[in-house]
Amino acid sequence: MSDSIASSEKAYRKVVTAWALYDWANSAFATTVVAAVFPIFYRNVAAAHLAPVTASSYFGYTNSIAMLLVAVLAPILGAIADYSGWRKRFLGVFAFAGILFTVAMVFLRTGDWLLASCLFIGGNVGWAGANIFYDSLLPHVARAEDLDRVSTRGYALGYLGGGLLLALNLVMIKPNLVGMERFPGIPNADWAVRLSFVSVAVWWAVFSIPLFRRVSEPPAAGSAHEKQNPVRAGFQRIRRTFRDIRRYRDLFTFLLAFWLYNDGIGTIIHMAAIFGKEIGISDGHLIGALLMTQFAGIPFAIAFGRLAGRLGTKRSIMLALGGYTLIAIGGFFMQNALHFWLLALGVATVQGGAQALSRSLYGSMTPKAKTSEFFGFYDVSSKFAGILGPMIFAVVGQTTGSSRLSILALIVFFVGGALLLLGVNENEGIRVARDEDMAASPRSL
Repeated sequence: MSDSIASSEKAYRKVVTAWALYDWANSAFATTVVAAVFPIFYRNVAAAHLAPVTASSYFGYTNSIAMLLVAVLAPILGAIADYSGWRKRFLGVFAFAGILFTVAMVFLRTGDWLLASCLFIGGNVGWAGANIFYDSLLPHVARAEDLDRVSTRGYALGYLGGGLLLALNLVMIKPNLVGMERFPGIPNADWAVRLSFVSVAVWWAVFSIPLFRRVSEPPAAGSAHEKQNPVRAGFQRIRRTFRDIRRYRDLFTFLLAFWLYNDGIGTIIHMAAIFGKEIGISDGHLIGALLMTQFAGIPFAIAFGRLAGRLGTKRSIMLALGGYTLIAIGGFFMQNALHFWLLALGVATVQGGAQALSRSLYGSMTPKAKTSEFFGFYDVSSKFAGILGPMIFAVVGQTTGSSRLSILALIVFFVGGALLLLGVNENEGIRVARDEDMAASPRSL
């Protein structure tokens, strides 16, 4: 009996590790493409002929379009995936598309800002779309008591994996950092940047393999006796969810809170580097500080997982939002590279914890038969945040001629999100989800 228990525990750990490794895989896109290298490449090369504020604004619009596309697709695709049992299949399709668009960035040249925007939109849709179905697997992979720990473990691995590849790419782009004149086989810095995009695609593809090999596809929510078109069934499930929305009051209140505070988080992630470039901070400091954020964020993400066990998940998220409010105030007064480094360290302390615990809290209030559908709404919430935040950043920047007030405006989202979060009764939300799981047929679980 003890051998059987040990074997079962070992198998559980392998599945959890395989799931968490996808955070390691896709974080390469988040660090090199979304946060660090691509925004600078966009400003210096693709939009080289545009004014700095115009380039920042165009990049803000690019982010908004990408997030809008995902927001429109997410809920219905999630409902279809739940009904048909295609969570992993959808994950694979979106990841493959994102990888292809990322590889295509190698062909960008000076002045190609429109093509750069289109490729970034395609890559972002693939990356964000795949994350819907990856996140929806969490309640199926992790035990209920392990949700916070497993989610923060994923974020910690994401920080490490994304940070390692960003470090390798930084050496390739700026070989002088390690005493080299030129990286072997690479003629110049422009080619080094383009090849860094290829490295993201390869990293993303290779480290996704364990998830597809070890994580089982959760059962379909549709009955084996049903012969309904999955698309029609998906729309019907969406209608039923809205009809029964009062049953999930705490879950949807949390979604509204998440929509607000994640708006601020997403804007900081997407616009930090290009704002730093606007005020004259060098590329080395921008990428170096963002790289430091990746590695410094690892212990803090793990620490927030443990803090949630003591303080509670909701309170731990609110603590992180207080930290983000201080960061937004500091961003308004930022003048030099030292300030950027200090604010990046501040982001490292709260970013992983806020996002990982949001994912696990939401997962704990989600019925297992509706994980992809509900995480579709979760992703809609986050992507509409990604639309509004960069859009405000762009509009305020063009109106005032500076992005400082755009940074300060993020306080509204952090404070508003925290106030809504106060109204969430997470215990009641968890009870509703568990009651629905108990009432569901074994096939739905």
